[in-house]
Amino acid sequence: MATNGRAQGISVKGDEQGLEIGKLDLQQDSVAVREALDSWWTTSQKTLEKRMDWYSEARFGCFIHWGVYSLAGGEWNGKPVRGYAEHLMRSQKIPLDEYKERLVKPFNPVEFNADEWMRNVRDAGMRYFIITAKHHDGFAMYFSDAYPYDMRMTVYNRDPMKELRAAAKKYGIKFGFYYSHAFDWEYPDAPGNDWDYNNPGGDKFLHAAAWWRNYPEFLPHAEKYVNEKSIPQIQELIRKYQPDIMWFDTPHKLPLYENIRILKAIRQLSPNTIVVNGRLVRFSENNFGDYANTGDRAACFFPVKDKYWEAIPTTNESYGYSKFDTSHKPASHFIRLLADAAAKGGNILMNVGPMGNGKWDETDVHIFQGVGDWLKVNGEAIYGNSKTGLPIQNWGVATRKDDRLYLHIYQWPKDGKLVIGGLSADIVKAYFVADKTAVVCEKSGDKDMLLQLPVACPDTVNTVVALQLKNAGYKTDDARLLVPGETNILLTFDAQLSKGLIPGDGKKYRNYIQNWTRSDQSMTWNVRLTQPTAYRISVEYNKVDRSDSGTIVVEIDGKAYKANYAPNRRAEDSEKIFVAAVDLAPGEHTIVLKGERYRGKQYMRPMQLILK
Repeated sequence: MATNGRAQGISVKGDEQGLEIGKLDLQQDSVAVREALDSWWTTSQKTLEKRMDWYSEARFGCFIHWGVYSLAGGEWNGKPVRGYAEHLMRSQKIPLDEYKERLVKPFNPVEFNADEWMRNVRDAGMRYFIITAKHHDGFAMYFSDAYPYDMRMTVYNRDPMKELRAAAKKYGIKFGFYYSHAFDWEYPDAPGNDWDYNNPGGDKFLHAAAWWRNYPEFLPHAEKYVNEKSIPQIQELIRKYQPDIMWFDTPHKLPLYENIRILKAIRQLSPNTIVVNGRLVRFSENNFGDYANTGDRAACFFPVKDKYWEAIPTTNESYGYSKFDTSHKPASHFIRLLADAAAKGGNILMNVGPMGNGKWDETDVHIFQGVGDWLKVNGEAIYGNSKTGLPIQNWGVATRKDDRLYLHIYQWPKDGKLVIGGLSADIVKAYFVADKTAVVCEKSGDKDMLLQLPVACPDTVNTVVALQLKNAGYKTDDARLLVPGETNILLTFDAQLSKGLIPGDGKKYRNYIQNWTRSDQSMTWNVRLTQPTAYRISVEYNKVDRSDSGTIVVEIDGKAYKANYAPNRRAEDSEKIFVAAVDLAPGEHTIVLKGERYRGKQYMRPMQLILK
């Protein structure tokens, strides 16, 4: 039985995993962390790279949010539902009995075709597939003997997970499950449902977010849920379907030691093979999973310290199917997102929400086909690729695999002359990946390379040029090369951040730096020019509150330029303020964004410096 012992905190500074662990909430947390580090988790790390081989090679996967909620399609009682469609039960506070009667029993996806789904995945160029075996509504999308609140209760009465597993094997696609381990609106002793059961972890915010601090009486209930539903179903999924990967979410709904206990149960069944994502056990900026997850629906990525990481965009804005959500992004959005992620060493797990009848929306199919068509031509620049060590480039991003660098060109040079800033290498040949046409590549000064490209751009989305190296080694320069005659964007995500500054999650208008509360905090960029250039410098930003105001400072080589920002109508959109017109000489320069004063909760949330 769980007890409410308070932890004094344990420090693992200098631990061979390099973890820093501060104070934990419960004594059970400290015990669980220490046991994991002293035994089973540390042992599992010895086979991490072997376990992750296929994952880092894949770079691109498919995420599926599909459940009985898909039948509603984002509508309840004749009205559109705001937010994620898969959160229907919570957002509408639907009683469990009504949910069963109106969604579970009549669920009948007669047009579901596992082979067709997996062909969509294959044709998109995806290498792995993850589907919701149980989402937060607690309903198992398979036949579960461990806890029979499952597909046998529906009119359909078939196991789609079994069929999808077989289709994945047929097409050579790695297969896995999303399982909501901590958040469950069906089980009476689980966190989340505060309309049927008045449990913590829901929208009423009963006993605060970390409820176990204020409501230790519920700990035995949560432990009962983990014992009777969560762990048995997870182990059942592993035994029945032999997944390659398991995907978890919302660990903050359970105390840390319970999350660790679930991971331990997985490792007992599969110590070396199953990949586990980083949203099962997270604490003190660490996770005990095999890789890290960035924020949901990110369109811009901050540098991730973990060797393996993954972003989870979705074709529109909802993860589950919503007939009202027509905000689909074009295939070009995901093509560039793939390249951006690979250039920073990460994966893209792209989501689609199939309809309640089992079919995919044709718009989603079209997006998948568009990405797949590009990958059929340019896939060698994505699969198995990783970081290059090059500084940020004005024209796009670069990836690397073995003895090749791949240049993903988003902004085509007007005169056809593209400079690769900070690269010094012996190039055997350069060519367009699409048709193998040769490109002239030569050195430009001591630190850069120059490509002689056609004036006309062959692919306005992402043209890929490969550079075959004479050997694996090459030199890079840390300073970013600014390109004269073009607008240069310095993202705050790419800046050197002083202590306490935190990146946003990368969604639209949220690729900012936040928690900027002190005048001694700063964002720094090192840049370089090869010729004298005049720039107009502006800052793009948003704010916590529309009434916020203040003064910021842009320092260039120690010379300060100040700008004031004032209250506005909306806080969450982006604004721009002009800072200064400057003349920069050839050579290296240090640009620093600092604050002088502010009114409100913090300084502005800057997204980028614009040098025009």
